[in-house]
Amino acid sequence: MSENKQPKPISKNLKRFFGIGDFGFTFMSNIDTFYSSYFFTNIAKLPLAVITVMTTISAVVDAILSCIYGAWMNKIKPQKWGRYRSWLLLTPWMVPILFAFQFITVADGWVGIAVMLIAMITSRIAWNLPFIANLSMINVAGKTPDDRMALSSSRSMYTSFANVAYSYVGPAAVTLLTAFFGEQNAYAAAAFSFGAVMAAGYYAHFKMFEGYEETGAEELARMQAAAGNAAPPKVSAIKAITVNPHLISLLASSLSKYMVLFLVNGLAVYYFEYVGLNPGLMSMFMLITNSLGIAAGYLARGVVAKLNAKRTVTMAFCVMFVSMVAAYFLYKNVTVVIGLMTVSVFFMTMTNACEPELYAACAGFSSQKLGVDTTGTVMGLLTVPLKVAIVFRGILIPAVLAMGGFDASISAAEAGESVRQGICLGFMIIPAVCVAVGALILNLGYKLDKPQN
Repeated sequence: MSENKQPKPISKNLKRFFGIGDFGFTFMSNIDTFYSSYFFTNIAKLPLAVITVMTTISAVVDAILSCIYGAWMNKIKPQKWGRYRSWLLLTPWMVPILFAFQFITVADGWVGIAVMLIAMITSRIAWNLPFIANLSMINVAGKTPDDRMALSSSRSMYTSFANVAYSYVGPAAVTLLTAFFGEQNAYAAAAFSFGAVMAAGYYAHFKMFEGYEETGAEELARMQAAAGNAAPPKVSAIKAITVNPHLISLLASSLSKYMVLFLVNGLAVYYFEYVGLNPGLMSMFMLITNSLGIAAGYLARGVVAKLNAKRTVTMAFCVMFVSMVAAYFLYKNVTVVIGLMTVSVFFMTMTNACEPELYAACAGFSSQKLGVDTTGTVMGLLTVPLKVAIVFRGILIPAVLAMGGFDASISAAEAGESVRQGICLGFMIIPAVCVAVGALILNLGYKLDKPQN
């Protein structure tokens, strides 16, 4: 925004409806989370070794590229509608088409596998760019911590609401599409449909953010006036990180949280089947945690106003640690475990609303140190811990099950105590250790909640 303009206060529409795009994004990505493995094994009938290679390659590429997106946005010439806002319009329309090809067997053998792998990689590029631009716009539009928390809290609520809605609509939609298109094509149709919902949501964000960011022409004119040329700022993710110890600590702490997310979500089904001996409780657990996630996103704003974002995360991590350790010692009482693990997931969801504010403070610190705007570079790094955790997900969960001597051929009733202990170790104790380490790293290394010299 031009220097002679007063900052535009965030509108009522942004406070109420920012997060619709994230609702669509979550709705869309749940198709991948819940159905991609089933499609590869039961519909495409791919060998497990091939599936492992495909998912690992796509996850590693996604993690590497996630380190680059934000810095690339900072380096290139700003687009017509702004450096970040433009990306809410430019690539989301590609997602439905690219994502659908992940669930289409266009040919037998390696050709079909290659098409699916390319679709997995390219669809994520198409949706990661607007995702990071969306996060960056929180920092661009929100000029105060209160404004940024208002946007982050609203976004978190819509994300949680999407998970609740998906539990009802997602499976029903797949069933309906199966009736129309057959099982072979139903998942591609669902990916296309939900991808279109995401694109529509980001278009709504594009309209909401009108007037909050300089257009490309305005930014270029300002740069020309300031430096006599229109060269875009040059800053890499490595530079933004190396000058910012606070960011390093934040990235490590965020990684610990996402390790918890994947261990708890991935092993919950094993706990309810092999320890609780009631697989049906999994649906109830998901419904409760996702429903309370809406409340967590709403309450986060008030808690942060009293404690600040860093202390809120620290408090949440401490409560999670106590809850998960208690759940481990009471693991045979399924009702108590559901209550304690629900508390843990509730507070973990609350921390999601704090992250944009923590990263925004890091963006300001790196920008000050380097003398150039690093908003996109630093906000883009917010997704890196999540992507790295996805890579480790495929390693940790099998390792945890192996430690307990898990054997899928043995029924839940016949499984030994070592299997149950192994599952509980991964479901409760390892996540508890992760959040304890995350809280320690955040408190020792992240000091931007204090006045800087």
